[in-house]
Amino acid sequence: MGPMSTTSSTTLHRDVEDLTSMPGSKEFLPPDPFEVHLDPEEHPQNIPLLRKWIAVIVISCASLCVTCSSSVATFTETGVAAEFRVHHLVTVLALSLFVEGLGLGPLLVGPLSEMYGRNIVYRVSYGLLFLASFPVAFAPNASVYLVFRFISGFCGAAFLSVAGGSSRSEPIPFTPLRSSILTLPPDSPMALYTISPFIGPVLGPLLSGFINQNLYWRWTYRIQSIWIFVQYIALLALVPETYEPVLVKRKARRLRISTGDLAYWAPLDKEDRHLLRAIAISCYRPFQLVMFDRMALLLDLWTALILGILYLAFQAFPIIFSDGHGFNMQTTGMTFLGIGLGMVLAISSQPFWNRLFEREGAKHGGQAPPETRLIMGQLGGVLVPIGLFSLAFTTYPHVHWIAPIIASVPFGAGIYFVFTSTFTYLVTAYRPIAASAMAANSALRSNFAAVFPLFAGTIDGPTTVSRISAIRN
Repeated sequence: MGPMSTTSSTTLHRDVEDLTSMPGSKEFLPPDPFEVHLDPEEHPQNIPLLRKWIAVIVISCASLCVTCSSSVATFTETGVAAEFRVHHLVTVLALSLFVEGLGLGPLLVGPLSEMYGRNIVYRVSYGLLFLASFPVAFAPNASVYLVFRFISGFCGAAFLSVAGGSSRSEPIPFTPLRSSILTLPPDSPMALYTISPFIGPVLGPLLSGFINQNLYWRWTYRIQSIWIFVQYIALLALVPETYEPVLVKRKARRLRISTGDLAYWAPLDKEDRHLLRAIAISCYRPFQLVMFDRMALLLDLWTALILGILYLAFQAFPIIFSDGHGFNMQTTGMTFLGIGLGMVLAISSQPFWNRLFEREGAKHGGQAPPETRLIMGQLGGVLVPIGLFSLAFTTYPHVHWIAPIIASVPFGAGIYFVFTSTFTYLVTAYRPIAASAMAANSALRSNFAAVFPLFAGTIDGPTTVSRISAIRN
């Protein structure tokens, strides 16, 4: 090759370098033939509809199991206090520490799914939850019992922090994660996924009441461990990977192995990601958002207060029905069905809200403003105080026992409306930092839910319950 050819080649190389350094230069360059993309049949949004719903149902049931594990400790407190010879307040920590773990887990584990995919986080976190349930069920002392209750909550939160990403539908995102498997009608998977973590705490006392009425308290956690194991097998068998960047990265790896050509690459291979830095950002950005954004702060406080009251009910209902009406454990556990019925009635109204959001979207060029999601919350904001105020004046022993259960129905419906509207608003309005918005909400909610049951010990009877309920309204 002559000098002229060398000079021309050098000049061309410099021209290409100059071109690639210009803003928007990638538009002028041909695509890299070695950059890997998913084929249409490989894309997670093109999974068959039946398989999508199976995955959503399995994930929602697994979320139900995790949140049920928090409140299942409600009726174990007497047995734990007697065996370990500790004060009743110490036994309440089993509930509080589990919920605290649920709040802290997403801050540390959330970034893992964006680097390694959702399925690996599902499997590892749920496997660890299963292992952590054994020291709880066979704890030799109160210290081991409480420490592993916290660890169990933390492992369960690792699952919850990414589970909703597989329940998300387009164009409305349901979770901080940016990809999904669903192209179902907006809010349908979210409705199922949202209600499952809140039916869980209501289901916990119901199961715990029947178990502790007829069996030793340790059987509560042994049965819970069996449920966790069944859910773990279902996650392994029925839930596919849904995070698109990870799927592309895996395809690129397969191509490099099958062809022997190391030139194949995925965008995730070239991203300079540092896990510790991602975890640090995940820890401080939610609190930064709460400090500087009043809307996020007020919504987080709203949901935190309501969840705190719900967890306070796990200590207050035994006082109302066991002390005030002479119910045994299993019948007291059944009194939580009023809250559960309210949630089920609320979710049955989801088709109405879907049509409402579609009409609002049509008025705004196909994409409704995030604030339209709060219309549902307005109804919930009315139902919650109505339920609590009615409950406050029906807790007396001379009032028929069905009255406070009926009063708890609007409270349960209001919980569903408030949380569904708040979650969908946060991930829509704060889309670039939706992960931080949801993590901030989770942390604040869990702190309130962990603390509220601790001061239930100051309630000395149904009369005090009614006063506290009225003050909170």
